[in-house]
Amino acid sequence: MIDFYFAPTPNGLKLRLFLEEAQLPYHAIRVQLSKREQFRPEFLAISPNNKIPAIVDHEPAGGGAPIAMFESGAIMLYLAEKTGRLIPTDVRGRAEVLPWLFWQVSGLGPMGGQIEHFNLYATERVPYAIERYTRETHRLFGVLDHRLEGREFIAGEYSIADVACYPWIVPYAILGQKLEEFPNLARWFETIRARPATIRTYAGIDEGHAEPRWAVADSVRRAS
Repeated sequence: MIDFYFAPTPNGLKLRLFLEEAQLPYHAIRVQLSKREQFRPEFLAISPNNKIPAIVDHEPAGGGAPIAMFESGAIMLYLAEKTGRLIPTDVRGRAEVLPWLFWQVSGLGPMGGQIEHFNLYATERVPYAIERYTRETHRLFGVLDHRLEGREFIAGEYSIADVACYPWIVPYAILGQKLEEFPNLARWFETIRARPATIRTYAGIDEGHAEPRWAVADSVRRAS
């Protein structure tokens, strides 16, 4: 069983989507960011950077003591390698998938997070920041749109690259983007949106807003 420390941000949702796609049993533990629960000592013991998501894997490969992990990209790679799901086993396939996972972690997520902040949460309007991060997010959407030309998914078969990127495309309007400007990305987005695991992941969530404005049921579910 995996303890999954969760809030409905894009990074939280991408790990939830992975768990649903991989059909891994998990116990979701809601971390109320607006109540600053991420700073509680018991959570910092698992995630010293006070960020979600985080996990405790009570059944690590090879047995032994539970393994605690933080950072969404690292967790996804760990679980994909543990289960052999959503990641290629051959060298060339992995070489195609992994750069896009790290592209999301280092580019799409941080830039999307910045424009989301300045559009939703900044106490004053900062035109320079809004223009800068909107433009850079637009560029990154374009990079992904170009990558998806003639491809169903980002890197061969559906993989952790797609899972990592999708939740950062969901709030495209908040990020100042128009999906119709990116036809390949829009087609990919609708394909993933219709997947059963995606539907389960976003059940009860208003896709147009970010934590703490997402309306999420207080109860958490256990995948089986």
